[in-house]
Amino acid sequence: MLTGPTRRIVTGHNASGQAIIQEDGPVPRYQKIGGESGPMFHEVWNTTETPAHIDAASGEPAEEGIKLAPPKNGTRIRVLDIPPDDPNMANKTPEEARAHFEEIGAADASSHTGAGSRHAHMHRTQTVDYGIVLEGELVLIVDEGETVCRAGDIIIQRGTNHGWANRTDKNCRIAFILIDGAFEEGLA
Repeated sequence: MLTGPTRRIVTGHNASGQAIIQEDGPVPRYQKIGGESGPMFHEVWNTTETPAHIDAASGEPAEEGIKLAPPKNGTRIRVLDIPPDDPNMANKTPEEARAHFEEIGAADASSHTGAGSRHAHMHRTQTVDYGIVLEGELVLIVDEGETVCRAGDIIIQRGTNHGWANRTDKNCRIAFILIDGAFEEGLA
């Protein structure tokens, strides 16, 4: 089982323009969201523009706290450790769900309305997200349907309303690459 903060290796260039290992160690930002039964966010890197600016040796653009979406016109890579679902998940109120997403600067992303919602952590962002299951399994829940995602599976999440359920008794580790996007008229 994978545990602890994700290792981050960052390359750069020395004064002669040769490639170097600039950083090698645990990600500097990781945080559990939503209390003891919530996921652990391992923030790996972000960019603030597309195309991304590449220079000799700058670091990751500064950012306060943990944010759900990438910066405007930017990208984000993170690893999530998602523990087995808390049995009380089904009893979460819409206000509690919004508070969960508020911890990551995205209260408005929450779409949980109470009775009739498919999962308490259903949410939607204007992003294209590539999710790569590294260990364990998750259930991807959308408005109409769901599917089990296992280690090695890759999910392309295209601005849809969705939630993640871990219906097993083991942790799931998944890497996400998030790319800022914009909804086509009629999808917002």
